[in-house]
Amino acid sequence: MIRVLLADDETMIRAGVRAILAADPGIEVVAEAGDGHEAVELARLHRPHVVLLDIRMPRLDGLGAAEELRTAAPGTAVVMLTTFSEDAYITRALGSGVSGFLLKSGDPRELIAGVRAVAEGAAYLSPTVARRVLDTLGGGRFSRAAEARARLEPLTGREREVVALVGAGLSNQEIAERLYVVEGTVKAHVSAVLGRVGLRNRVQLAILAYEAGLVPGA
Repeated sequence: MIRVLLADDETMIRAGVRAILAADPGIEVVAEAGDGHEAVELARLHRPHVVLLDIRMPRLDGLGAAEELRTAAPGTAVVMLTTFSEDAYITRALGSGVSGFLLKSGDPRELIAGVRAVAEGAAYLSPTVARRVLDTLGGGRFSRAAEARARLEPLTGREREVVALVGAGLSNQEIAERLYVVEGTVKAHVSAVLGRVGLRNRVQLAILAYEAGLVPGA
């Protein structure tokens, strides 16, 4: 059972998200919070597998809560719930160790898929959010694509395969099954790639995969 903590200051949004997640018998919402401070305290108490954080909340926003959760609940994956009007928040969150981004108005199936993916250790980017991130990171799309391909050029063919599958939202186990290798080999590839391209986490690597055109539909 995947245990989820939901944090949003709007009661109606929390009710809607909870209803969507309730459609999956393998997901349980164990607690709800109305602000970032409460989310951090409840995460310490309940130790959920996943925390869904609204970016804009009173007292402590989602970005601040994500930072605190890195030490308060280090085994918990954090997913940001966002809207189209929060592009600047999304780009700031890329460096805060979050595991994914989901659009509040997106397809309910994406919400369930995203929660399942990050619970299994993958990064998950709603395709719509990923495109918005690429459009707002600065510089032209063409130049960023060229830069991304150049950063990935030193990688081996297998490492590029792994990067593409990370970008597609697959977990280490799923990548291992796809490539017919053991999960430890995938972990080693991901760690090596992060070090070689100078990135901190899987979400940043997924963005790079999108920029380089390695993810179908990107």
